[in-house]
Amino acid sequence: MSAPLPGMTAATEPPPLADDSAFSRLWRGFTTARVSIAVVLLLTLCTLYMLVPALNIDGWLIGLCTTYLVATIAVRIFTSPLPPGRTFDPQWVYTIGIDLLTFSTLQFLQAGAINYSPLFALPVLMGSVLGSALLALATAAAVALLLLTDAWVWSLHLPGEFAARFLQAGLTGIGYFAVAFLANQLAARLAREELAARLSQQAARMQSQVNELVIETLADGVLVVDAKGLVHTANPAARVLLGMGPALDSAPFELGARSGWQPMMQLAQLTFAQRAAQKAEIAVEVDGASPRRMHVRTRLTPQEHQAESLCVMFMEDLREMEARLRTEKLAAMGRMSAAVAHEFRNPLAAIAQANELMEEDLHEPGLKQLSFLVRKNAQRLAQIVDEILDISRVQHQGLRAPPALELDAAVSSTCADWMLQGKCADRVQVTLAAPRVQVPFDADHLRRVLVNLLDNALRYAGTRPDSIRVSTHAGEGPPTLHVWSDGAPLEPSVESHLFEPFFSSESRSSGLGLYICRELCERHGAVIAYRRVVAGPAGPGREGNDFSVVFRAGGLPLAGAASTDTIAA
Repeated sequence: MSAPLPGMTAATEPPPLADDSAFSRLWRGFTTARVSIAVVLLLTLCTLYMLVPALNIDGWLIGLCTTYLVATIAVRIFTSPLPPGRTFDPQWVYTIGIDLLTFSTLQFLQAGAINYSPLFALPVLMGSVLGSALLALATAAAVALLLLTDAWVWSLHLPGEFAARFLQAGLTGIGYFAVAFLANQLAARLAREELAARLSQQAARMQSQVNELVIETLADGVLVVDAKGLVHTANPAARVLLGMGPALDSAPFELGARSGWQPMMQLAQLTFAQRAAQKAEIAVEVDGASPRRMHVRTRLTPQEHQAESLCVMFMEDLREMEARLRTEKLAAMGRMSAAVAHEFRNPLAAIAQANELMEEDLHEPGLKQLSFLVRKNAQRLAQIVDEILDISRVQHQGLRAPPALELDAAVSSTCADWMLQGKCADRVQVTLAAPRVQVPFDADHLRRVLVNLLDNALRYAGTRPDSIRVSTHAGEGPPTLHVWSDGAPLEPSVESHLFEPFFSSESRSSGLGLYICRELCERHGAVIAYRRVVAGPAGPGREGNDFSVVFRAGGLPLAGAASTDTIAA
């Protein structure tokens, strides 16, 4: 028995053959050849039966050929190929077995005075190519025995041809043995090569899929361009950077299709002309928008087997690069600021304490005014130090699951304390519409976020009873907290940097309040955002600044939820 193919053990059932495999094609070829031989045999015997009556061809021989033709057609239509290398299968009974039975019958009877021994090559080849080595040699042995038996039978009738017939049968049998062995070895090699090719094709396909996935998910834009400027591949990031619309949503497309892409086209042409990698900062004009500055790097693929080289272009938005650099600088500055702030606390506390002691002995109004200025600025410095240290604490706190917090209760308590401390209850309206809804947020952190938002709202709000509105909502979507004020709209330059650290539109502000709010929200899976919106039914037509906190999905209402509560100061 031949050894099983790689990846297949003798105890496991071989997988079915694919329709495009070499052995499937060989199977179809052999079955078609059997049908063709059956047709030729039937036509030959019918012709001899009608034209040469002296041969005394019996009608049952024609019936035998007809039956053989029907059997071969049935096998060709209704059977499917089996994996090679099998020692025996019932399918060989009605393929090789029928062939041996039919051909040996015709050979023994010498129907039509024809030598049918060459036909035995078909079952020998079929068993050798599609079966195991044992089956191939067994088929060749059976054919050799049949030929020797036929020679012995004829030697009984014609003793004078004994030696010649036995020699011819022996040589034919040896030839069939050689054909069976060589054909089986070639078939085994073909099976190994085909399996290796399929494994290589599968590995190449998998590698191609991985490459495509990596390119598709890259944050940098990737273009693959040929020497004629035809783009073969463009990942989503590249399409965004180029400002592509639906008309050019998929490759291939011409890089020179738009005038704004000419710098890219020129850089690709320079890469092909110099056969070297290039690097440049270019500006690409996008329809309806300002030019987009990009850092572009090019590489040429190796030129192998007369294949055309391709230019791979890596594009990176300079604004994102600058933003990353700015973030790194801010992080370094934050670490340094935290260290400096820590060192400031003790001297600042000593200054404040000394000022309080000195203020007890001051009686002149001018000196008291100077002491008041010292105390006020010391308090301001202490607040800035605390905010800087708060950022450091937020960034270095360990991640842990926050407890479930009842949103309306926490907002109501924080707003009541804030209004009492700031004495501004006459300007705040609180509307709670998330009864008994819990959110995954630390109570102290939510208080800090809400107080920062309320302080900002109070700084710019008007004096009407509903100039500041705090509201909660919990419908089909996640729970939401809103802090709205009727202040003037923010300038675009201020809005674009609203949540960045150390950025403020006021000279006396540290610019850390909203940044701390964003950091705390991100730690709890919430999202804080700003937009300019129109107020609700209580003040139709009034626009204001709305800061919203969308909590992480998963807030669940408790049993016995109450109706919506409205607290108006």
